[in-house]
Amino acid sequence: MKIVIDNKIPFIKGHLENIADNVIYLPGAEITASDVKDADVLIVRTRTICNKELLEGSKVRLIITATIGYDHIDTFYCDTFGIKWTNCPGCNAKSVSTYVHNALTALGKLNKGMTIGVIGVGHVGKLVVEDCLKEGLNVLMCDPPRAERGESEAGMGFTTLDDICENADIITFHTPLCKCGKYATYHLADKEFFDKLKKKTVFINASRGSVVDGDELKLAIKEGKISNTVIDVWENEPNVDTELIELVDIATPHIAGYSANGKLNATKTAIMAVKHFIACDNSIDESKRIQIAMRSFEIDLPVAPKLTPETLIDDSMKFKKSPKSFEEQRGNYPTRVE
Repeated sequence: MKIVIDNKIPFIKGHLENIADNVIYLPGAEITASDVKDADVLIVRTRTICNKELLEGSKVRLIITATIGYDHIDTFYCDTFGIKWTNCPGCNAKSVSTYVHNALTALGKLNKGMTIGVIGVGHVGKLVVEDCLKEGLNVLMCDPPRAERGESEAGMGFTTLDDICENADIITFHTPLCKCGKYATYHLADKEFFDKLKKKTVFINASRGSVVDGDELKLAIKEGKISNTVIDVWENEPNVDTELIELVDIATPHIAGYSANGKLNATKTAIMAVKHFIACDNSIDESKRIQIAMRSFEIDLPVAPKLTPETLIDDSMKFKKSPKSFEEQRGNYPTRVE
């Protein structure tokens, strides 16, 4: 069995070599069709676009992305050709909610009585809601799929995007990127959205870059519709809009989920997915499958500095100073814990 792994996935080296015949580590953005042609498993991040161009004619049977998002995987193609795929939902949710907390603290906006609108109340959004309620903020939540199912969160129901635009002092996005369908989120924050804002809002996006129309966001900032802006995710990464970077208060290179805790959770989930895949693979000798199923993989969280409002400001200053080094800063983000 051959496994190809993005070489920026932390803590993973040495943990799969004993259960696979060949383990190859490559830069995620540089993984090619020839690299995966004879691979059985890919373990990637968002920089590896897993589509027909990469996968056609390959032996790949399983793709694991060590991320929450999976819009870099052509799931229709994979499903059509019997390639299993999985993400790591919730692995870095606490890391992203910590990012939001630190951003609001750094801006002096985590104040009792303010109203925050949380758009997307999944793994991350739930934690943001819990944190803000503890801090005494009023919370509005928008999550149309959950609302349609009649669900609630923290004993409260869901409201509309229009209600949030009208009443929120702070708006934070935590949705997946969906480009079509009933619950499309592509450019959810568009001209119409910004025109509906009734207050000078604190605007945060730590979900996916294309959830926000960058040009309209720049215009809203220039027109004074937004008081403060925090952006961690960008359209067209890594080729980010330098004008937008200059306009926002806190700008970071897609690292909100990059706590050591989040990375460790993702790596553990990826390893367990490989373990389960092999244990269920009837083409492998049964005794070996049983042996692998019983094997444990222990990885300890490293001792490291904590994420704080101060480290966030440092990250932003570094990124603003050198936006063209987006990939380098993201790939070499310092080890920090929640």
